[in-house]
Amino acid sequence: MRTLDTLGDLRSRTVVVRCDLNVPLDGETITDDGRVRASLATIRELREAGARVVLISHLGRPAGAPDPRYSLRPVAVRMVELLDAPVGFVTETVGPEAEAARAALGDGDVLLLENLRFNPGETSKDAEERRAFAAELARGADAFVSDGFGVVHRRQASVTELAELLPSAAGRLVAAELEVLQRLTVNPARPYAVALGGSKVSDKLGVIAHLLERVDTLLVGGGMVFTFLAAQGHRIGASLLEADQLDTVRGYLAEAERRGVRIILPTDIVVAEAFAADAALAVVPADDIESSPFGAAGIGLDIGPESARAFAAAIDDAATVFWNGPMGVFEMSAFAAGTRAVAQALTDTAGFTVVGGGDSAAAVRALGFADDRFGHISTGGGASLEYLEGKSLPGLEVLA
Repeated sequence: MRTLDTLGDLRSRTVVVRCDLNVPLDGETITDDGRVRASLATIRELREAGARVVLISHLGRPAGAPDPRYSLRPVAVRMVELLDAPVGFVTETVGPEAEAARAALGDGDVLLLENLRFNPGETSKDAEERRAFAAELARGADAFVSDGFGVVHRRQASVTELAELLPSAAGRLVAAELEVLQRLTVNPARPYAVALGGSKVSDKLGVIAHLLERVDTLLVGGGMVFTFLAAQGHRIGASLLEADQLDTVRGYLAEAERRGVRIILPTDIVVAEAFAADAALAVVPADDIESSPFGAAGIGLDIGPESARAFAAAIDDAATVFWNGPMGVFEMSAFAAGTRAVAQALTDTAGFTVVGGGDSAAAVRALGFADDRFGHISTGGGASLEYLEGKSLPGLEVLA
């Protein structure tokens, strides 16, 4: 894969950098700036090389038209604080204002353009529409750096077509993410444990199937665990269930047994009377969820304390750990203990630990864990999972 070193002398050259600045916002306040901070290494290196840096990114899912709720202006403000340098911002991605701002850049200057997805060409299913938008983004530029790992699994104008129109290379973030993923897939240090959570089994089907051939231990928590428990014949009350996945999950359980892969499911569950932060709750055996005071109306919202200890012990025994998906509804403090226990275990183990982006990254920060306590926190949950499924990622292929 081509990296920054292949682009040669960048002094006075205009370099378009595709970042992933898709940060969570509360109004105009960034609630987690992890992706902004992750982009800084490449930006700083380009500035020091004398490049004229044009940053592009999406934020949220606007419907192909300007929407002030998804403006990147708050990101520009935070970027100034983190870089300790001016960062220009324009309310266009392409057009006369954007072109004038790019033309005015000096060596080492940084400009952030408005949300790519305000233009329908960015995510169009029509390759010609994407290419036309990419051609506008490429106008006046000398090189392209792909550094938005969270989007490399998408075929979008700023990810694939733009890389084909300009001399292109991976930024330091994308290169680092790929190096970590290769450590997880090419001769990982053993024992190798993977902890999966989140709400739905269907979101993890491909990665579970692929990992059963490669891991020693698979820990399952979060909302997806109830489909596993139901597949074993247990009653799960009103907990989340994907009934159409029961046969698939039974197949996974049988395949794991055949391969000697240890699947660890919770032995106890925190059950609530309702999906609410202040709901009455009880801890019950995982194989008898309806024994709670709430009967068949009870909702499982976290793994229990016994399960948390077992998960932590399995993580401590591992030499390599990948974690994707919270163990419970961590946004509510009453149901955050399982996720906190897994995060704590990852910081305590001597093994190589990877937090697989998305909700997992948000959870560790929300629970007060510093990024540097983990081996690596990915900036792209979806991209990480697709790579671990064995899928090819268009945004990486185009850089080969």
